[in-house]
Amino acid sequence: MSDRLAGFAFFLLATGYVWLSAGYTTSFGDPLGPAIFPRIIGIPAILLSLSLVIWPRHNATWAGPAGLMRQGVAVAILLAYALLLEPVGFVPMTFIAVLGLGLLMGAPPLPGLLVAVVAAPGLYLLFDRLMGLPLPLLGTWIS
Repeated sequence: MSDRLAGFAFFLLATGYVWLSAGYTTSFGDPLGPAIFPRIIGIPAILLSLSLVIWPRHNATWAGPAGLMRQGVAVAILLAYALLLEPVGFVPMTFIAVLGLGLLMGAPPLPGLLVAVVAAPGLYLLFDRLMGLPLPLLGTWIS
């Protein structure tokens, strides 16, 4: 039953994702338009979620209180990342998110810190400088 419930939830999310991407338009750039990437992700997600509904594998065991607490903290970190990315900036929020999620998943503190120190500016350089996606280095609260 857990697989079917998860499959139905993913189906609703993926269908909404694809439906919302239909409104993406641009007057320049790629001839395929900006909606192609969400569709490349959304359509296989719809198919895979339906496979969970139709052919469930097994009844999963639910996480205990400690596991549910870690999952809640992970969701809170990701929500804070999304909400605070612009005001705080990409590099500080990515540092906090990578470090927080790494520690939450059991990374030792020093290696987790080193990964966050390298990942935050490295991802900024990759996305902003190499791929040309404009990201706020430091947000409006800092700069």
